[in-house]
Amino acid sequence: MAPGPAGRTPVFERRTTGGGAGGVAGGGSAEKVVALTFDADMTADQGLRAASGERFDNPELVALLRRLKVPSTVFMTGRWAEEYPAQAKAIGANPLFEVANHSYSHHAFSSPCYGLPVVAKNAMTHDVERAFTAFRKAGVRNVVPYFRFPGGCYDDTALRALAPANVTAVQWDVVSGDAFATDADAVAEQVLDGVRPGSLVVMHCTRSAAPATEAAVRRIVPELRERGYRFVKVSELMEDGA
Repeated sequence: MAPGPAGRTPVFERRTTGGGAGGVAGGGSAEKVVALTFDADMTADQGLRAASGERFDNPELVALLRRLKVPSTVFMTGRWAEEYPAQAKAIGANPLFEVANHSYSHHAFSSPCYGLPVVAKNAMTHDVERAFTAFRKAGVRNVVPYFRFPGGCYDDTALRALAPANVTAVQWDVVSGDAFATDADAVAEQVLDGVRPGSLVVMHCTRSAAPATEAAVRRIVPELRERGYRFVKVSELMEDGA
């Protein structure tokens, strides 16, 4: 997408029939398509927790998406790619998936934001570029120039600061509620109730923080297909809505 007004980073939220509002990009038809996106979260300071056995990955979820043939976009932190380079490379090598940037450190780009530490304005572009560097070092392919703000938190200052990174920020219109959830059916119901044509769903690819996601996806995918929905990656959602 082209830069937003006054050189700000453009923001894409959902493909709608009437186009975007408030600076949010959109547009397109009411075709029954939906993009499932998965945040692979890991902060820069969680290495000790990973070393002690905490799992910030979810290979079973990725395997399920492959079995069900669900095109998906994975928003990956650079720290996650460093911790799980083989998995990051395998995700990027599969044409079902595309890998987008979720920052290096998973720190906030505006405050307040769920208690996350805040990235300094003059370090924002570097943080994003550091994540792309981590992807390259891990051998990740199918990397797209999209960025998701940790926590979805941003402001005008962040949009201006990130303009040199040449990325499109991607938000969502359906919150799955899978973060720290243990009831897979509740997560599935929230997604199924919220999806509309052109929807963008945010979920997580982190076992320790989202243990119910795989089970929820096992229900979400067939039910949405039964309703006539087709799954697409974010890049396809943008192209179809152009």
